[in-house]
Amino acid sequence: MNYTIGIDLGGTNTRIGLVEESGKIVEVIKFKTYDHKELNDFVETLSDNIVSIAQKYNLPKECIKAGIGAPNGNYYNGTIEQAPNLPFKGIVPLVDLLKESLKTKSYSAKVVLTNDANAAAMGEKIYGKAKNVRDFVMITLGTGVGSGIFVDNKLVYGKSGFAGEAGHAIVQPEGRACGCGRHGCLETYCSATGIVRTAKELLKNESTPSLLRAINQDMITAKDISEAADKHDPLALRCFDITARYLALGLANVAVITSPEAIFISGGLSKAGEKLFKPLREYFEQFLYPVFRNTISIEPSALEDNEVAILGAASLVF
Repeated sequence: MNYTIGIDLGGTNTRIGLVEESGKIVEVIKFKTYDHKELNDFVETLSDNIVSIAQKYNLPKECIKAGIGAPNGNYYNGTIEQAPNLPFKGIVPLVDLLKESLKTKSYSAKVVLTNDANAAAMGEKIYGKAKNVRDFVMITLGTGVGSGIFVDNKLVYGKSGFAGEAGHAIVQPEGRACGCGRHGCLETYCSATGIVRTAKELLKNESTPSLLRAINQDMITAKDISEAADKHDPLALRCFDITARYLALGLANVAVITSPEAIFISGGLSKAGEKLFKPLREYFEQFLYPVFRNTISIEPSALEDNEVAILGAASLVF
């Protein structure tokens, strides 16, 4: 059996999956990313878990194959660079560090790293709805907003390796502070943390009755907002409307550059369903350059959130 390892390195959890070439995920191990403030501790935990899987499934020591999807991952250099949502800052040579750590455990490895949303796009391309789509955009709505863009059947990396960062397109000049150091980025409005910020602002500045007022504002989550919206809570529904409007603006700006056939959306916030997708599609058509109207579909990913990034990362080394 031909196995490879797909690693989804997130701001909250790091998930390590053993993947068959068919796309079946055989096993997943996860640990908390933020439990490892020191980079070397993180790398050691990561390599220990890889070795654990390798030993359990008798993977050959001479060639472990591992793909990594990580925030601000640079495909060209094998580095994570200035990632705002990770505990380790600066430029992190993760590929080299992981290979060296595995080497001390008598394992030789081929390791490839890319941006986490690019990995999700690769997963959608190989295993999801985008199999027969040459031009598409993948959007991940999680702690931040990630994006991977395929043009003419090729994943776009650009000169720097960081092309396609739609989450850091500015949609509100002088708007909310972003972890990247700028203001008004798309992810400050359309991520899970962004919709929570919207809710807190509305609760503070308006007197609209809401189920969310019964929750300690420091404890409000995107799930709370979604559940309140399911009960027709007007403030929660406004949160989704605001989120959809900003996301539509960002996607319309991406579309005018790349002219995609489809936009696929994954991540926790996408599970809100039509509360998000209905206003998103309506605003999107309003904002689109006229020649593109009614030519681009917006739909949820075919893959589960806990699978898409692992599958995409694994596909880097198949």
